[in-house]
Amino acid sequence: MANASAYRGTGFDFSNYARNSFLEKKGVPLPKATSTGTTIVGCIFKDGVVLGADTRATEGDIVADKNCEKIHYITENIRCCGAGTAADTEFTTAMISSNMELHSLSTGRIPRVVTAMTMLKQYLFRYQGHVGAALVLGGVDSTGSHLFTIAPHGSADKLPYVTMGSGSLAAMAVFESGWKPNMDRQEALNLVVAAVSAGIFNDLGSGSNVDTCVITKDHTEMLRNYRKPNERVQKENTYKFRRGTTAWTKEKIRELVVDETVVPLPHPVSAGGDAMDTS
Repeated sequence: MANASAYRGTGFDFSNYARNSFLEKKGVPLPKATSTGTTIVGCIFKDGVVLGADTRATEGDIVADKNCEKIHYITENIRCCGAGTAADTEFTTAMISSNMELHSLSTGRIPRVVTAMTMLKQYLFRYQGHVGAALVLGGVDSTGSHLFTIAPHGSADKLPYVTMGSGSLAAMAVFESGWKPNMDRQEALNLVVAAVSAGIFNDLGSGSNVDTCVITKDHTEMLRNYRKPNERVQKENTYKFRRGTTAWTKEKIRELVVDETVVPLPHPVSAGGDAMDTS
């Protein structure tokens, strides 16, 4: 204990693991991991990569944000979709974006997609899944179009079409039945929208709108709210009732503002006092 540091190190602290195991054996229930919900997808087409995501952010059983942006900027030619804990996905991708910019300035070259993937998987592996960020990384560089999935514990896959999040099974069913090599831009965009929509309508953790991003070697196009399948429509009936529909027995109006009487004080000079010396 004499050599122990009095200050906490950076990163997560796992010193309570033994305590938690002891409490669990004594019958104390441990808190469960929060169930998050999202549908993020991506697919490769003839000229590049199309990424897609829903826009629902949940807080337990509550929809915290109906139009959350889940496609994050990494570099001009690389984007990353995030599922899991919103803060983890936001700050993890922001940190890697900064590191990629430093890497580009250091080497004098446009960074590759595989470099961002390596940075992300090494960072997430360090925390063994305790950083809740499930990512779909896509981009185009000098070696072609690339699409990766990165799990929270650090494993990665490279595939022509991918899905992640709680709505990933419904989205994968759409890709399995509809994807084909060398699709054009509109075909890939329609397939991504259909996959995210399948997640929206078959998973309670996913919902609201569809965001997409089309990345080619010459241009990156972010299509925010590209499809809005859940727009509120005009209600068939009006729910305004005429005055007097509901009867009441008595009425009492309570004044919330208390009346005050303001008494002005006499001026010191007029009251016989000394005037202020302004010389």
